[in-house]
Amino acid sequence: MKKRTLAILLAALMILSLAGCGGKTETDPDPEPEEKTDPVPPPEPEPEPEPEVPEGVNPLTGEPMEPEYENLRPIAIMMNNLKAAQPQLGISQADIVYEVPVEGGITRMLCLYQTVDDVEILGSVRSARPYFVELALGHDAVYVHAGGSQEAYSNLKSWKVDRMDGVRGGEDAKIFWRDPDRRKSNGYEHSLITSGENILEYLGKGKIRTEHESGWNYLQAFAEDGTPVGGETAEHVKVRFSAYKIGTFDYDPAAGKYLVGQYGKEHVDGSTGDQVSATNLLVLKTSTAVLDGVGRLRVQTTGEGEGMFFCGGKTVPIRWSRKDRNSVFAYTLEDGSSLALGQGNSYVCILSPKVSSVEFE
Repeated sequence: MKKRTLAILLAALMILSLAGCGGKTETDPDPEPEEKTDPVPPPEPEPEPEPEVPEGVNPLTGEPMEPEYENLRPIAIMMNNLKAAQPQLGISQADIVYEVPVEGGITRMLCLYQTVDDVEILGSVRSARPYFVELALGHDAVYVHAGGSQEAYSNLKSWKVDRMDGVRGGEDAKIFWRDPDRRKSNGYEHSLITSGENILEYLGKGKIRTEHESGWNYLQAFAEDGTPVGGETAEHVKVRFSAYKIGTFDYDPAAGKYLVGQYGKEHVDGSTGDQVSATNLLVLKTSTAVLDGVGRLRVQTTGEGEGMFFCGGKTVPIRWSRKDRNSVFAYTLEDGSSLALGQGNSYVCILSPKVSSVEFE
């Protein structure tokens, strides 16, 4: 009897042991088979959109621009260039810079902008000289200045120049203001500035014609690469206007431009923080003469003469000609063919070879 009872207990313990070890019972469902799927390839990246290129052309640079700006009269602004007047404001955005000597061995600049729509601060603005007025007229530009020599004022009146004057102007003088920081750091005479917004606001009053008349044409040819064929190497250029003013132009292959320096350091725009640079550097040789005891000059900007063209780290001799003050400069190579500038902005130095020099390497 005892043996039978013991056998029953052992059987019961074995059944409980199997249940405790997770033994499968008839009520346990079979696991679902895993569903196999093909791997999904990652989405292809969206192609980069092509940059939108304006359909118009800037007549001063040959570069694309919005068509509504093509036929505008450029804005020509007189810029002070004394060492005490640095930094200049807005000069790095100019399409063409003309640098020309004035009295005492110093230089001033006439900066041309096909549009000042995106130009904030400009200055400091200085007084007119007859030959700068002539340069502005050659581009049919609106002239912006602050005062002028007696001869310049006479010319401005007799030549009927459309202008804005920060000294003897009327309502147009309101586009200028004296910058308080520049008055402290640079002095009163170097503190007069203006802005693209103020200029456009005044032009919007309709007192000055804002577009070229029918038939106007700048006539300057441009090439995508203006590097002169067969030119001499000219990666570093030094233009000595006088003992006071030396300009340097160092070619940067990565930018395709000459980087400008003056007064022994980089020429930096105080408004944008950019170093002034140019795709095209032209040196035009002409005659100059001292007119009075103050040292005011007469600078010949019409007729013809010799020059030098620098682009892409190369240089070739050129000739310039200009029929009258209402005409633009025409540039030709030694063989008489027209010079094509590189697409981009230009820096033009006008000087007398008798008192100035040009070196390059």
